[in-house]
Amino acid sequence: MLFRGTFVQCPSLGKLEIFDDWLIAVDDSGYITHFEPAQSSDLLRRNEPINLPLGTFLLPPFNDLHLHAPQFLYQGNGLDLPLLEWLNQYAFKAEEKLDRDPGLARTVYRRLGQRLIKAGTGAVCLFGTLKEETNIILAEEMQSAGIRAFVGKVSMDISSRPSYIEASYSVAIDAAREFGEKVDQTCSVPSSTTSQSRPQLVHPVITPRFVPTCSDELLHGLGALSAEKGWRIQSHMAESSDQVEWVNKERGDDDIHIFEKHNLLTPRTIQAHCTYLSPSSASLASQRSSHDPFILLHHLGTAIAHCPLSNIYFSASRAFCLREALEAQVKVGLGTDIAGGYSLDIMSAMRTAVAVSRVREGERDRERMVLQNGDTSSNGKSLAIDWKESLFLATLGGARALGVESGVFKVGAPFDAQQIRLFNSSTRVGAGALDFFEMEIEAGRNQEKYHKQTCITKEMIERWWCIGDERNREAMWVQGIEILGSGP
Repeated sequence: MLFRGTFVQCPSLGKLEIFDDWLIAVDDSGYITHFEPAQSSDLLRRNEPINLPLGTFLLPPFNDLHLHAPQFLYQGNGLDLPLLEWLNQYAFKAEEKLDRDPGLARTVYRRLGQRLIKAGTGAVCLFGTLKEETNIILAEEMQSAGIRAFVGKVSMDISSRPSYIEASYSVAIDAAREFGEKVDQTCSVPSSTTSQSRPQLVHPVITPRFVPTCSDELLHGLGALSAEKGWRIQSHMAESSDQVEWVNKERGDDDIHIFEKHNLLTPRTIQAHCTYLSPSSASLASQRSSHDPFILLHHLGTAIAHCPLSNIYFSASRAFCLREALEAQVKVGLGTDIAGGYSLDIMSAMRTAVAVSRVREGERDRERMVLQNGDTSSNGKSLAIDWKESLFLATLGGARALGVESGVFKVGAPFDAQQIRLFNSSTRVGAGALDFFEMEIEAGRNQEKYHKQTCITKEMIERWWCIGDERNREAMWVQGIEILGSGP
């Protein structure tokens, strides 16, 4: 495949690149072989490109680092409860229900895959349920949808719900091993006669639910299993005040220390939330941290799934210290945390992340004004992030956290992309919720000038970031295979 048009990406935090009239070539295995300006390329002499329409651009797809697949069943309900109560009233019941009904599980998970694609999510890290069969269904449906997915069979040998628990830590460890091996077998790519075959898109991920539901023996065994198999790890850490208090009371330690002790904070790990990390917890974990939990996580290579919408509901008294984590060079991406967050759309997560960070900066300014008698000069980098930084977190930042090579257009990377339409190429009327009044007027006055103009600007992309939705998404590709739309 050879595409010609406009390409947009965020190669680093806060940097936005717009490549106007560029070419991207994709081989039969779904990898990018050329990415260069169209005017200076020899490719056009030998190949007819697929021309992207005016008013559209290609962007890497979004990455959702934290989503509870069975909780999609009751998305948008029960967010008035504290976390531990919400788990008992909603989450565990929904997971048990799907474990009892494979037909319902397949219906729910198939719809989830469809919704993720419509939302522009090309890679996702998923919590499942306890039962192997149900999680294999989840893996199969993600593979059928064609997106990159890390599927986790939940491990838990402690529970307030006697009907939803594994018999022992050894049973739980054996079940995690068997599930992971079956996923690798079920979702492996058959050998091909071509020199290159497409890589496996669906993988297992070790999933201790969180410290309150896992004994030390289970955590230790899962850490050893991940090291043996090279499988990724996901869990929750320092999410809410009641969870933090419970762990300290029942286990006499902070969960960051407990996870590190059992080799569950690794370069293959994604920990969700981390809103209640504190210098005291880091000092317990390791002298390397210099009393800073984010420096500790950076040294260990562990990533954080920032879930701003669910944090508002379940960590309302504490906002995640996003800027501090980024300054410590922790790998950070975004998560929807369905159903602790009610929106499956990473665009909602981007907008909420910016809003929450601006509130944090405003609170710091007010505190500084009181302490310094009106002096509001900054003592450091703003705690607020902007829309370009959030777009990086949703694309390349999330890809790095997941350990996948997508998230940016470059030679050797897989061709993962979403096609976004900003306006109609003939009328210049905005697509979906977007309006571009000056362009509409100019298009009517001077058609010749209109057709020669460069179309996509940073301001247009920002407008899409603010008010765009799935109506602007026309197509999506993962590993070179189109999984949404009919293409340009």
